[in-house]
Amino acid sequence: MKKILIILIAAVFISACSHKGHAEKTGDMTDLHRYLQYSDIFASSSQPSEDELKLIADAGVERVIYIALNDSHGALENEAAIVQKLGMEYVHIPVDFKNPTLQDFQEFVQVMQASPETKTLLHCQVNLRASTFSFLYRALFLDVPVSQAKQDMDSIWEPNQDWFKFIKTVSEHYDLDIYCDECDWGENEFTD
Repeated sequence: MKKILIILIAAVFISACSHKGHAEKTGDMTDLHRYLQYSDIFASSSQPSEDELKLIADAGVERVIYIALNDSHGALENEAAIVQKLGMEYVHIPVDFKNPTLQDFQEFVQVMQASPETKTLLHCQVNLRASTFSFLYRALFLDVPVSQAKQDMDSIWEPNQDWFKFIKTVSEHYDLDIYCDECDWGENEFTD
């Protein structure tokens, strides 16, 4: 009986993995890995491929902001040239995953506010940096309730202690209360 159960579980797992690998692509930005659409003009995702950058351009994105290091695992070589060749603006803000700073965020804010109506894709390697920057930017500058912005970020990850410290630093600088009834910061709430 135990053997049959193990075989059934393995078969279901293999079937699910096989089906997932053959998922039909829609040919639009929603196919991007870990993609979040916040508004008609602002989204975040993980590292797009060269082919996905073409989809992004075809979707009308005007600006791509990359907030990881060029030597990050999986970084797209010559991304700036590819993006510019596709007619989009490319901005690189190198954010160290282990040490994000208020200055990094302020540089991002400056870019966004220089042309706030520009359709923008913000990305990093796996949308951890980007979803966190998006959470803060939306709550601070786009009047999105903290609980809603945090729920979107939570769909990607629960920030680790380094990133929670960054969130606290930025929120304190801009006088944003990140604690709300619906907000659960997990173990971070019990660390300083």
